[in-house]
Order: sequence, then structure tokens, then C-alpha cells
Amino acid sequence: MNRNPFLLFGVIVALLGGCTLAPEYMRPASPVSADWPTGAAYQETKSAAAAPTAAELPWREFFTDGRLQKVIETALNNNRDLRLAALNVERARAYYGIQRAELLPTINAVGSGRKERVPADLSSTGSAMTSERYDVNLGISSWEIDFFGRIRSLKDRALEEYLATDQARRSAQILLVSAVAQAYLALAADRENLKLVAATLEAQETSYKLIRKLQDVGLASELDLRRAQSQMDAARGDVARYTQLAAQDENVLNLLVGSPIPTALLPSDLGSISPPQEISPGLSSELLLRRPDVLAAEHRLKATNANIGAARAAFFPRISLTTAIGTASAELSGLFASGSGTWSFAPQIALPIFDARTWSAYDVTKVEREITVAQYEKAIQTAFREVADALAVQGTVNRQIAAQQSLVGAVAETYRLSQALYTKGIDSYLGVLDAQRSLYGAQQGLIALHLSRYANRVALYEVLGGGSEEDGGTEGPYRRMP
Repeated sequence: MNRNPFLLFGVIVALLGGCTLAPEYMRPASPVSADWPTGAAYQETKSAAAAPTAAELPWREFFTDGRLQKVIETALNNNRDLRLAALNVERARAYYGIQRAELLPTINAVGSGRKERVPADLSSTGSAMTSERYDVNLGISSWEIDFFGRIRSLKDRALEEYLATDQARRSAQILLVSAVAQAYLALAADRENLKLVAATLEAQETSYKLIRKLQDVGLASELDLRRAQSQMDAARGDVARYTQLAAQDENVLNLLVGSPIPTALLPSDLGSISPPQEISPGLSSELLLRRPDVLAAEHRLKATNANIGAARAAFFPRISLTTAIGTASAELSGLFASGSGTWSFAPQIALPIFDARTWSAYDVTKVEREITVAQYEKAIQTAFREVADALAVQGTVNRQIAAQQSLVGAVAETYRLSQALYTKGIDSYLGVLDAQRSLYGAQQGLIALHLSRYANRVALYEVLGGGSEEDGGTEGPYRRMP
């Protein structure tokens, strides 16, 4: 009995020295170019090379508008989707703890008592008797010793699945920050459009009243009056439409934030918002490997790699141990008396002889690994395309804005001249209507381009993986778990 602790210590040493049959992990080669796209659409992106990268800018520094910062902070605290993502991380962490505990023996303390009457015809003495037995044991119940790394591989798989879930939470946070900013900018643009439409309606009403007075004295035709009315009615419809859009934008923002937003934090137009900082995509597309969705795909790949080790270990013997040490007595008072000690030692080995399912399960793990390799490569390719699209907008949007501003100026002058010619009776009102429509469309186009420039900065920040490090990121406390 005195040697049992040494035996248990020897088994623990054997466990700690257990091997694993999982193949060595090798990160697949990146399926995209190492350099960002080049060409006419990307020329202006070179000027942003001196700007910080997305990973270097926490979202509080990227978004410079104080009101937007408060809205994003509220969303991070209240958004239900992000809360679910965080709870999924906690659940995955608990599952990992369960799997890791499989490496350690389960030690139980058990106390039992039994009292039994044996009739005379069943008693060995030929007389009726009453027997008693009391036991107290400390033991290990069916502990599998992980000589071939099956449990260790399953533990590694659970760890990688947990880390993939944590990266999914980071990805959800980045998406939330971006979605809130995009909705905030959309609300600002629609409110600016509403101001433009309201001003246009006011001008149309003024023109309509003027033409009606001219018609009353015979200086304008019925056709001019109806044309002016059609423009005025169209402007009224646009006022109602943009009022609706602004209300819907606010509803979307409230949903993302998780609570009603105070009116003081809402934008009046795009001009009232401090624009996000300009960022650089970096010198190489290798930055994409740090995106949370790409990291999550890689952790899932590592999990399937570890699962192969568990499937390989299933071909080898399984060794389990059941042991106990304690005391027993026929009387409760003698339970801890001298000489009442007991012990048991019951090792078991199971040798797999034939089980066709084992080979099929091994084939499944190899196919699953190929599937996750394809998913990992697709995640990188998707990330590269998203960044390339954002860079194409970044490289051309300033030129578009400059051209649109010039167009607005030219059409505004055309409208002024057309109105002057109509007032002097030199030209028809149709020229004024055409100029009005052109000016209105050009002004709306300019607002849309300003929105595109700001929204694309947010999109580029998102697709480059910015906006999550303030809330733990990859170096959070859970990453220290073995």
C-alpha cells in the first residue's frame, strides 16, 4: 500500500511525456499577390503611404468626430449581436476547459455502508446472520492514460476552435464599428439631401408663384405654369422621400447602437462631421493574415489538423486505470482502526482489432482538412478583393469630386443665365427647367461622392482589420491559456 503513491506518480510522469500523432502544421501559401494592385485606379493611393496603417490606429483615433465616438462606444456596450459573439467565446472557452480536463484523472472520495441479513439456508455457517461493511475510499475512476496523444489532440482542437471563436468576436466588433459609422454617415448624407430638396422646393414654389402672376397679366403661358407646377410637385415628393430615408437611417442606427441615440449626438449633414483619418494599406498584402476572419479560418485549419492526430491515435491501444485506496471495516467504529486499510489497482488495455469505422473516420479528418484549407485560401482571396476595391475608390474618388464640383459650378451658372433669359423674354421656360433639373442632380451627385469618400475610408479601415485591438484583440487574457 505504501508504494501506491509512487505508482500514481509514475503514471502521471508517463502522461506528461505522452506524444501526439497530429501532423506538423504548415501554413498554406498565400493564394494572392504579395503586392497591392497597381494601375490608373490606384495612383492616388501612393500618396497615403506615409499615413498609419489600420492596425496602428484604434477606432477612437481613426474616427475623429467626438459625437460619432460616443455613438460607437454605446454600440459596443449595448449591441446584442456583439454580446452574443462574446457569449459564444465564453462558451467555447468552457468547452476547451472540459476537454483539457480529460488529460487529468478524476479523483473521487466515496463513503459507503451496507448492512445485510443472510438466512440460514444461504449462510455458510448454517445459521442466520447479519453482516455489516463500511468503506471510505479515495480513488481514480477509469482514467485513460494518453500515451498516443488522442486526448491531447482533442484538447488542441478545442483550443483552436475556442481561438477561432474569439477571432469571430473580433470580426463582429470590427463589423459593428464599421456598420455604425456607415449608418451615421448615411444619416448625415440623407439629412443634407433633405436640406437640398427643401431649398429646391422653396425655389420651385417661388418660381411657380412668379409664373402664375405673369400668366395673370398675359406674360406667361399655361404651359410654363404647368411645367413649373410639375417641378414643384416633384420637389415635394423628394422632400417626403428624404424625410422617410432620414427616419429609417435613424432607426437603423438605433438598432445597431441598441438604444435610442440622443438628438444632440446625431449629425445635421456631412459637413458637420469631422472626417475619419486617412490610412495606408501598408507595403504588402501580408497584412491580410492579421485580419480576424483570416485568423479564425487558420485556427479552424489548425483544429482539423489536430483532429487528424486524434483519428490516428484511434488505431492504437487505449490504456485506462481504475484505482482506489481507503479503509474498510465490519463496524463503523473500526473504520479507521489499525489494519483496516484497503487498496485496489485495475489497469485495462483495449486493442483495436477490426473496426471499419476507424478508417472512415480517419478519411473524414483528412477531407475536412482539405476543406478548411480551401476555406482559408478563399478568406484570403476575399480579403484581398475587398481591400483592392476600397483602394480603387480611394484612388479615384477625389478626381470624381473635383469633376463634380466643377460640374455643379457650370450648371449653376447655366441655371442663372437661363433664368435671366427667361425673365427678359428671350428664352422659353423649358431652358430654365432643364437647368434646374441638371443643377439638382449635380448637387445630389456631389453629396453622394462626399459620402462615398468618407464611407470608403471606413470600409478600408474595416477590410484591413482595424478597430478591434482596444477590446482585447489577439493578445487578450485568454490567449495566455495553455
